Parts: sequence; C-alpha cells; structure tokens
Amino acid sequence: MTDAPKKPRAKKAAPKVEAPKTEAPRDDAALKEAVLAAALPHAAFDGFTDKVLEQAGAEAGVSKSELARLFEGGPLSLVEYYSEWADARMVAGLGDIASLKIRARIAAAVKARLAALAPNKEAARRAAALLSLPMNAALGAKLLYRTVDAMWRAAGDTSTDFNFYTKRGILAGVYASTAMRWFTTEDEAVVDEFLAARIENVMQIEKFKAKAKEALANFPAFANFGKPRT
Repeated sequence: MTDAPKKPRAKKAAPKVEAPKTEAPRDDAALKEAVLAAALPHAAFDGFTDKVLEQAGAEAGVSKSELARLFEGGPLSLVEYYSEWADARMVAGLGDIASLKIRARIAAAVKARLAALAPNKEAARRAAALLSLPMNAALGAKLLYRTVDAMWRAAGDTSTDFNFYTKRGILAGVYASTAMRWFTTEDEAVVDEFLAARIENVMQIEKFKAKAKEALANFPAFANFGKPRT
C-alpha cells in the first residue's frame, strides 16, 4: 500500500503592510494658529517672551526655522498675529448687524472683539501691557487702527472723506478705554454700562458738531465749515 501523495501546503498570505499615515501639510496660517493656541496659556503667566514662543513652537510641532520665518519679529510678531486673529474672530462673530442703529452696531463690534479675547483674558492683558511700552507704541497704534477700521467696515461704514479718519480716531478711544475697563472686572454688566456711556459721549459730540455746522452755515464766512478741502 502506497502512501497518498501529500497535498502541497498552501502558502500563507504575506501580512499586509499599511503605508505610514502622514498628516496633510499645514499652511502658514494653520501653523501660526497652532503656535498661538499653544502660546496663550503660557503667556497668561509669563507674558509674550522668546521662551514662550519657543515653547509654543515645540508644542505645536513647528521647527525653529519655521518659527523664525513665521514670526520674524519674535514675540511682538506673535502679539501682532494675535490681534489680527482676534479681529477676524470679531468680524465672524458679528453676523448681520445692518438692521441695527449705528450705536448698536459699534457696541456689538466692541463686545465681539472682547468676546474673542475672553477665553484667554490674562494673555490678552499681557499683550496689551507689552504694546503699551514706549518702544512698542508704534505697533500698538497700528494694531489699534486695524481693529477699529475692521469694526467700522463691519458696521457698514463707507465714508471716504475726513470722517473716515475722525470716526476711527473716536472709536479707538472708545475701544481702548472699554478694553482697559474690561481687564479690571469680571462683571459684564459693568463693562456694558461703561461702553454705553462712552458711546453716548461720542453721540453727544456728533450732535454738537451737527448743530454747530448748521448754525455756522447761516454765516457766509463759515458756509463751507466741515466740508472736505480739495
């Protein structure tokens, strides 16, 4: 009796080797936002410093060379980006305010800007303190202008004459003083009352200017009062 021929053993299928998962490359905007998100908790305690920026870059997975490229001015560049980021969040959070009266639109814009800063209030205070230093005054003024310009545009302002600048100058004072009040209290009602009083002051000034312009228009020597010069 002969042995039956042995069946050839089936070859085991080679284990599947999955290709390593790679994350989609992040653009500069995503890298900056990741660094900012990592930096804000540290900045609340240590301020905006080189150490905080480096630590945030490491936590966000951003190399030192990328960090230097993204924030050429170091911590001040990070603060500048923080301000731009808050401006964008402010505009996005406003929604449609076209139906509101102008004072309500401005109040909504100021509140939306503070709301964007609220989750990291102490870090925002540290950023404001850094910008208030004499050597950073120019940057602070530039960022404040950008903020109030974004507010007026969101409020539907289309002025192109001298009012374009006066509106932004007046709102800069309103926003800056309200932000300082906001930094010193946790009571939103106090901030709302303070903001309403500042806006009311501005409206009274505008009413006075309108009445003065109307009165002076009756006198030939002042007929062109308030008109933009060509």
